[in-house]
Amino acid sequence: MAVRATGAARDEGWLAATDAAALTVADALAALGGDPQGLTPDEVRRRRDRVGPNAVRTHRVSALAVLARQFRSALLGLLLAAATVSFFVGERTDAVVIGVILAVSVGLGFANEYRAERAGAALHDRVRHVASVVRAGRVETVDVVDLVPGDVVRIGLGQVVPADLRLVEAHRLECDESALTGESTAAVKDTAPVPTGTPPDDLASCALMGTVVRAGSGVGLVVATAGHTAFGRIAVGLGTRHGETEFQQGLRRFSLLLARVAGVLTALIFVINLVLHRPVIDAVLFSLAIAVGITPQLLPAIVTASLAAGTRALAARRVLVKRLVCVEDLGNVEVLFTDKTGTLTDGRLTLAETLGPNGRPVDTPAPPGAAGPPDAAGPLDAAGPGPLLAGLLANEAGPDGADGNPLDRALWQAPAAAAQPVDAYRRVAVLPFDHERRRVSVLVDGPAGRILVTKGAAEEVLALCVDVPQQARDALDARLADGGRVVAVASRPAPDLAGLDPADERDLRLAGLLVLRDPPKADAAGAVRRLAALGVTVKVITGDHPAVAVRVCEQLGLPVTGVLTGADLAGLDDAALPAAIEQASVFARVSPEDKARLVRAQRTAGRDVAFLGDGVNDALALHAADVGISVDTGTDVARDAADVLLLDKDLDVLADGVTEGRRIFANTIKYVLMGTSSNFGNMFSAAGASAFLPFLPMLPGQILLNNLIYDLSQIAIPTDRVDADQLARPAHWDLREIRRFMLTFGPLSSLFDFLAFALLLGVLHAGPTEFRTGWFVESLATQTLVVFAIRTRASPFWRSRPSRPLLAAALAAVAVAWLIPYLPVAGPLGFGPLPPVFVPVVVALTVAYLALVELAKRTLFAASDLLRPPGPGTGTAGTQQAAAPQAGTQQAGAPQARPPEASRRRRTHRRAARFTTR
Repeated sequence: MAVRATGAARDEGWLAATDAAALTVADALAALGGDPQGLTPDEVRRRRDRVGPNAVRTHRVSALAVLARQFRSALLGLLLAAATVSFFVGERTDAVVIGVILAVSVGLGFANEYRAERAGAALHDRVRHVASVVRAGRVETVDVVDLVPGDVVRIGLGQVVPADLRLVEAHRLECDESALTGESTAAVKDTAPVPTGTPPDDLASCALMGTVVRAGSGVGLVVATAGHTAFGRIAVGLGTRHGETEFQQGLRRFSLLLARVAGVLTALIFVINLVLHRPVIDAVLFSLAIAVGITPQLLPAIVTASLAAGTRALAARRVLVKRLVCVEDLGNVEVLFTDKTGTLTDGRLTLAETLGPNGRPVDTPAPPGAAGPPDAAGPLDAAGPGPLLAGLLANEAGPDGADGNPLDRALWQAPAAAAQPVDAYRRVAVLPFDHERRRVSVLVDGPAGRILVTKGAAEEVLALCVDVPQQARDALDARLADGGRVVAVASRPAPDLAGLDPADERDLRLAGLLVLRDPPKADAAGAVRRLAALGVTVKVITGDHPAVAVRVCEQLGLPVTGVLTGADLAGLDDAALPAAIEQASVFARVSPEDKARLVRAQRTAGRDVAFLGDGVNDALALHAADVGISVDTGTDVARDAADVLLLDKDLDVLADGVTEGRRIFANTIKYVLMGTSSNFGNMFSAAGASAFLPFLPMLPGQILLNNLIYDLSQIAIPTDRVDADQLARPAHWDLREIRRFMLTFGPLSSLFDFLAFALLLGVLHAGPTEFRTGWFVESLATQTLVVFAIRTRASPFWRSRPSRPLLAAALAAVAVAWLIPYLPVAGPLGFGPLPPVFVPVVVALTVAYLALVELAKRTLFAASDLLRPPGPGTGTAGTQQAAAPQAGTQQAGAPQARPPEASRRRRTHRRAARFTTR
C-alpha cells in the first residue's frame, strides 16, 4: 500500500486521503517529499505550478459570460430567430425594429448584471481566508488558495480545514464532517493509521477539507488540495452558483408561473391568428412578442442591482458583507443570538474587587478575633498566594497584556498587579482553559515550594475546594446578582507533581474571589428596542454565570423570558430543544458546541437565525447560522467564519443591515407586483383583442418597445423609499399572495383596456394606426404610473413619497410614450400623431384606471399579507416579543422544517467561497 501510494504521489503530486490515512506519518511525508519543518519557498512555487491553486471556484468576472447569459431566455432566442427569418422574407422594417429593441434590452440586462458581478468580485477581494502553515521552519499565515501538497498546517477550534490533511499531531481533536457526510456527530481524530480500504467517512487519521474543527487542535500534512479532495469534488459538482435562498426560490416559482401563463397565451394567440388567416410570420412574431411582454425579463437585473446597491449602502454604514446574497439574508433574520461582552456591554473588563476566602475585600480589616484574609500582595506562607497573585499566576496572558483573553488581560491591568511578586514563581506546567472544565491550572515553583494554582468559573472552582466558608458563597451570590463577573482562585501544595492532568484539580483551598465589571453600553438599550421593533428576537448567549447575564438584560430593558444553562441543554434531546429555546431568552455557561447546537435547532425549526460573536469559541455557531456576524476586531477564526463583518461592534449597525435587507426585499416585491398588475393585464388584453379585431391590436415591435420603455423606468425601483411599516418584520416570500394580486389587478387592467378599445373603435372610429398609437400611449402610462399606487399601503405622495429617481423615471417613460407618435421614428414603428380629440380620452382613461387601482389596492391589502404593517404579535419598541410567525404574516402559518439536503448544498456553496481565486 505504501509503495503504491508513494508512486502515485510522485506521479501526480498529491495523495488521496483514503491512501494517506492508511500510511504512517513517516510514510506520508516520504510519499509527498514533505518535511516536518515545512517546504521551502522554491518548492512551494514548483508544486503550485504543478498542481494548481487550492481553489474550487473562480470569481473572475467575464463580460462574455455575462453577455451570453442574457440569451438564456428561450423566448428571446425564438424572437431573434423569427425576426431574422422575417428580414429575409421581406418584412425588413419590422425585423430591424425588433432587432434594435432586442439589442437595447439585452444591453440593459448586461450592464446591470455585469456591474453586480463586479461588485461581488470586489467584495471577494476585500476578504482573505488564511491558514497557519509551517514553511522553512517558520510559522506563516498564507491565503488558503496558496496551500500545496506537502505543506504542514496547524488547525484549531472553529477553523475550516483548508485541505485534506494527514494528521501529524492531534490534541483532543474533533471535526464536524456534516458538510461531507451529513452526520452531525463530531468525528474524533488521532494520528494512528487506519486499515487499508477504510471508507472515507471513517478516516480518523485525516482531517478533510471543508470540515470544521469542533474541539481541540492539530497539525496536519497537506495531501490533497482543490478538486482532488472530496469536498472539492462536491463543490465543483454543485456548479459555481450558490444554492438558492428562500427569496430566490420564490422568484423562480413566480417566473415559472408567468412562463406557464405566457406559454398558454402564446399558443392560443398563434392558433387564433392562423384561424383568421393572418400571415404565419406575423402570427409568430406577435405571439412571441406577447410572451416576451409578460415575462419579467428585468427581474434578475433588478434583484442583482438592488443587492449591489445594498452592499454599497451597508459599506457606508460600516458593515462589510462577503457575498451579495448576505444582504438578503440579513433582511430575513428573525432570531439573533448575540454574545454579551462587547456587544451589550462595553467589552472593557476591569478588576473591581478582590475578595478573600471569607468574602471580605482583602484590604478590609477583619473583626477583632477573626482570622484575617490574605492581603493584596499575597503572603508567601503555607496559606498559598493571595487572590490577585493567584489570578496572575494562573493566567494565559503575558504581563504586557499580549495574547490571552480579556479577563486575563484585565488582571494584569489592575493597579495592584504591579506590586505582586510574580517573579518569585516559576511555571512548571499548565493545563489550559477549556469550555468543559471552565478553568485553567498551573503548576509553579515558589518560595513555599511547588503548588498547584487554579482559576476559573466560581462555581466550578468552589466545587473542587475543601472547607469553603459560607461567607464566600454569600459574597459570590451577591456579586453575581449585582452583575459582576466573578472568578475564583484556589491552590494546594503539590510537591509530588511533575505535570498536570484534570484529575489533579482536587482538594484545593480557596484563595479568594476576583470580581470584574463590564458595564452595559450606553446605546445598547436603544439598539435592542430598535431590533425588537424590527421583529427580531434577541437572545443572549454567553459563557458567563446566568445571574450576570440576567442582570445585564434587566439593565438594558431586555425581558428575560427564561434561562437555560449548558447543563440544562445537556439534558434536552434534539426533539425537545426547539420548544425550550422558544421559552428562553438567556443561555449561560454554554460551550462552543452548545452555541452551535442552539443555532442548528432554531434553523431546523424553520427560523432564520443570525449569530453575533467575535471569539474563537463563537466560530462553530458562526458557521452554523444563516448569517454569521463578527466584528473587524474579532479573532481571525471568527472573522473567517462570518458572512458579515461589522466595523463597529454595535447592535445599531446590525439593525441597519437588517433594515437594508428588508428594503431590498420590499423594492423587489414592488417590481413583481408591477409585472403582475400591468404586464399580465396588458398582454391578456392584446391576446383577447387579436381574436375579434380585423387587425393586430399592436405590432410585435410596438409590444417590445412598450416592454423596453417600461423596463427602463423600473430600473429606478431599487432607489425607492420604503415605508417604515414594511420594514417592521422579517420579510418572506408568499407566492399565494402574489398570485392573488395578479388575479385581481390583471383582470382590472384588462377591463380598462377593453373599455379603451370600445371608445377608440366605437366612439372615435380609430383606424389601425390611431388605435395602436392610442392604446400604446394609454397602456404604457397606466402600467408605469401604477407603481405609485401599489408601492405603499398608504396614500401615495401624501403619506408615502417615492424616491426622486423613481418619480423621474416613471414620468420620463410616460413623456416618451406621448412623444414617440410625433417623432420621425413614428412611421417605421407603425405609429402616427393622435388626433386632438383622442388626447382627453386617453388622459381620462389613465386617471380613472389609477383611481380604481387605488381603491382596489386598499380593499385587497386590507385582507392581504403583502406589505402589511406589523400586528399585535410583532415586536414593538420597548418590548421583546417572540419572533414566531403568526397566521397572516408574510411567512404564512408555522415555520417549516428545512430539507437537510438543501441546507447542506447551500452550506457547501458558502464554505466553498473561501477556496476561490481570480
